[in-house]
Amino acid sequence: MKTQQRVVVALSGGVDSAATAALLIEQGYEVIGVHMQLLDADKFYYSDDAARQVATELGIEFHHIDCRAQFSDQIIDNFCSEYRKGRTPNPCVLCNKQLKFGKLLQVCTDLGGDYLATGHYACIDKSGDSPLLRRGKDLLKDQSYFLFTLTADQLSRVFFPLADLTKQQVKQIAKRWNLSARHKAESQDICFIPDNDYVSFLEHQNLDLPGGGDIIYVDGTTIGHHNGIHRHTIGQRRGLGIAWSEPLYVTAIDAENNCILVGEKSCLQVNEMIVDNVMWSRSMDNFPVRVDCRIRYRHREAIANITKLSETQVMVTFEQSQTGVTPGQAAVFYQDDCVVGGGWIK
Repeated sequence: MKTQQRVVVALSGGVDSAATAALLIEQGYEVIGVHMQLLDADKFYYSDDAARQVATELGIEFHHIDCRAQFSDQIIDNFCSEYRKGRTPNPCVLCNKQLKFGKLLQVCTDLGGDYLATGHYACIDKSGDSPLLRRGKDLLKDQSYFLFTLTADQLSRVFFPLADLTKQQVKQIAKRWNLSARHKAESQDICFIPDNDYVSFLEHQNLDLPGGGDIIYVDGTTIGHHNGIHRHTIGQRRGLGIAWSEPLYVTAIDAENNCILVGEKSCLQVNEMIVDNVMWSRSMDNFPVRVDCRIRYRHREAIANITKLSETQVMVTFEQSQTGVTPGQAAVFYQDDCVVGGGWIK
């Protein structure tokens, strides 16, 4: 009979997942390492060797899972499609939903695991009737924004051992175990974009991207020409190639007419936005609901009131106007430090 609880740890090869596995070993769990291969080794940095090295150093069982086809179909294709529509996607949120806490939970079950653990900086509160996602202790590293799609059932089967730790404490754990991962550099934001050059990535995908079009000032006057809507995002200032009395920023992208709208910085101020495909982690029966709303990962939450438009769509009205509301990005709703819901900015 199994005497220990078995935890499957998603090993990336980096210090966070390595420290996660080490902590669980110290706590008496039977730990199994699993690495998901998401990218082709000949095109991108390949981390399987690093993950395997972590497992060897910890003396734990290791499994390699090839998820390249699923990652390409569900994450990369969506990323490219969103840019063609003039939107700015967040592939990390979708990857967490579909792969890291979709595919991996199934792998966990197949390996006889009781729980799945990852190196995310976030907290799962299991003290009530239904588990809730909360911010991690290290607010500079908190990743709850990327995890808002996790359901109560998924949260009930997941551990985040780094919830109450700072990055410095995590590095100390890796040092204590003499793990080679402690010397690895921080991972980049989007794993499949070399050097964060998403424009070059898109243009090498054979997407038949639309060509250049008009740059239109907010009063409707055509004042320039762009060389592809995929090269622009809301709030962008550089690269417009327009001489103007004041700095101009991209205020909107009109994919249907293949044009971008620009205006002064004040034109970026938004008082309200529509959010689609909303998920709630708490029952929300009495609208409007007052929340702290984060509109991108590094955004400081803004107080907002939410009005229900349909079962999956809401209107978010900010108490103070916000800059940089970008279609395609996730909007995540907090009350205190708890994630109560989220969706996608329309």
